[in-house]
Amino acid sequence: MRVHPYRLAGEPVEIKVAENGDDLREFRTWWTGHANAGTLIGFDTETTGLAWTDRIRLAQFGDTHTAWVIPVELGGPFREAAREALATLPNLVAHNLAFDALKVDTELGIRLEDLYPRARDSRIAAHLLDSRHDYEGGVGLSLKPLSAWYVDPAAPDTQGDLTKVFNGLGLTKQTGWAGIDLSHHVYELYAGLDALLVARLLPKLLARYKAEGLRSALLPYEHSVALVCAKMQRRGMLIDPEYTEGLVRRLGHEKERFSAVAARFGVSSVNSPDQVAGALLGMGERLTERTDSGALSVAKDVLLPMADLDPDWVRLGMREPNALADAVLRAKRAGKWSSSYAEAMLNNRDEHGRIHPKINPLGAQTGRASHSDPAMAQLPSHGWEVRRAVVAERGSVYFSVDQQAVELRVLAALSGESRMVEAIAAGKDLHGFAAELMFGPDFTKPQRGLAKIAGLGTAYQGGAATLAKQTGQDVEVMRDTLRRYSRAFPGIKRWARKMQRQALAERCTMTTAVGRRLHLDRDKLYKSVAYACQSTARDTMGQALLTMDAQGLTPYLTMWVHDEVVGTAPKDEAAEVAQAVAEAMKMTLKGVPLDTKAEVYGPSWADGYKLPKEWAYAA
Repeated sequence: MRVHPYRLAGEPVEIKVAENGDDLREFRTWWTGHANAGTLIGFDTETTGLAWTDRIRLAQFGDTHTAWVIPVELGGPFREAAREALATLPNLVAHNLAFDALKVDTELGIRLEDLYPRARDSRIAAHLLDSRHDYEGGVGLSLKPLSAWYVDPAAPDTQGDLTKVFNGLGLTKQTGWAGIDLSHHVYELYAGLDALLVARLLPKLLARYKAEGLRSALLPYEHSVALVCAKMQRRGMLIDPEYTEGLVRRLGHEKERFSAVAARFGVSSVNSPDQVAGALLGMGERLTERTDSGALSVAKDVLLPMADLDPDWVRLGMREPNALADAVLRAKRAGKWSSSYAEAMLNNRDEHGRIHPKINPLGAQTGRASHSDPAMAQLPSHGWEVRRAVVAERGSVYFSVDQQAVELRVLAALSGESRMVEAIAAGKDLHGFAAELMFGPDFTKPQRGLAKIAGLGTAYQGGAATLAKQTGQDVEVMRDTLRRYSRAFPGIKRWARKMQRQALAERCTMTTAVGRRLHLDRDKLYKSVAYACQSTARDTMGQALLTMDAQGLTPYLTMWVHDEVVGTAPKDEAAEVAQAVAEAMKMTLKGVPLDTKAEVYGPSWADGYKLPKEWAYAA
């Protein structure tokens, strides 16, 4: 047995590394004693990387003073020792539980459904206490900054030490996890300390949570939502490799074609902001946005209006598109789609041809979920090309269920704006109703579009300048539009002012309808409206996921994307399954109905996005 002595919070601790059968027997005596006592045990895994296909190298367990590192990679009795402990210990904690639990599920055979009832995630408690990262003014959400704040200010940054070791071995931050020797002392120290730290961290977080009077029911609620998301990630999404390989080639050609267009305007690299900015200025375009470094910005949100495109890449019809802006956007998009989606799908598929995108149910300050590897939720809302790579199993079809106009319905419910609430109750088209109030009964289609933009901008606090940039409209037009919207629905403005007063009185914090506390910047209290709407909308979907899970519908689901879930079901059952999901997602919020819409697509996800017949998937 190798033993690494250390000190945490002024106390001696030990990290023990099992090397043989005698060590494993001592480990078993240690954990069975804790199992009988119900002791909180921190656990963690070290893997060859962060991809779904990467494997476990080490499993580590710790109380507040002793940690055990088990080299699972050696197989045999070491693997079985870790598996037995994880299958038995009744009171576990991990930081980012889903990652470790999914590895344990797929490699050690301990199902999520068995592990989650016996485990807690310290990151959930940290997020509910303060959802800001350290660079946003909070304590942070990663284990190291949280441990430095709550456990030991002198807690070492072993990850930084490991990176130095990787570099010294000729490895990178990405390849080091698989390449470092299993018995390297820094690697073992890093592993063991994480188990010790998380075992000490959770009680500190929970004590603070109770002392601040936060809603206790949110902890098990978020834990349950995280389990549903982990189940969806475990199932994953089947891809069509032949189509995806072709997509990589086509995107490569598209990038080359539009890069050639940019080159005709003197831009040899579409990734050079200086070249793009200089060429656009030479064409007579006006650039006013600047980056943090002071350079002229040619970011996506700057170029889209120049190309006469909205954020979903739909033509605005507001101006003559600038050919260079259009070419730069399309060349960069082709490159991103190829590397971030098509190639990522091919490289990260499992032996069954499935990808397993990560769903972080607490991805944003508001609690809104985020997605990665690949980030499927960031695909344009109008676009079939990447979605066509995702297909249903043989004999099955894709379906989708989403909440209808959820942003405005949540805004109406929270603000109590009577005109909007009455319009929803009457089943009216909210955007058309708003346009009539704003512009009169003879409003035009473009005016309805402005009413829609104003409604979403009000819900998510997009100011006139931001909305003008997104739509290509003049700033004064958007100011006038927002003023008209405010006059049409005066209850929203009164509620927004009340929210800001309350936030100021509560030291720049706010509490959402479900009791979630959110922090605001002193000079951005106006964001309270956006935070309330976004967070509440997220929590309606969180509750819907729990309802679906209780009704046995989770096995059909493949992805949760904000106000929508998608999934697959046998073709002859799909309509019934989709309708059951839609019913589970329906609810009322402060008397305002949150309606849903179910659609059965076809054999690929893209069938719901105007997929051309020539690209149809045949299983």
